[in-house]
Amino acid sequence: MDVKSMKNYLYWLYCQFELITCSYLMEPWEKLLFYTFNITMLLMVLYTAYIFVPVHISTAFQFFLHLIGNQHENTVSIVK
Repeated sequence: MDVKSMKNYLYWLYCQFELITCSYLMEPWEKLLFYTFNITMLLMVLYTAYIFVPVHISTAFQFFLHLIGNQHENTVSIVK
């Protein structure tokens, strides 16, 4: 894929985004607020996913291992 077709494709995606969100009807200052809000929300979601999702996956994995019957490495089993 050459650079010109990639540039055209990205421009086409941008036009589609403007059509879907109706942002082509907005004034420049409204577009600035709209895009700033959307980018901020996207960054917050990505940051939250980066911080919290691995912790939840690890906890769920440990829970399911416990259900299966595998013991955690740090647990001490009592032998009678």
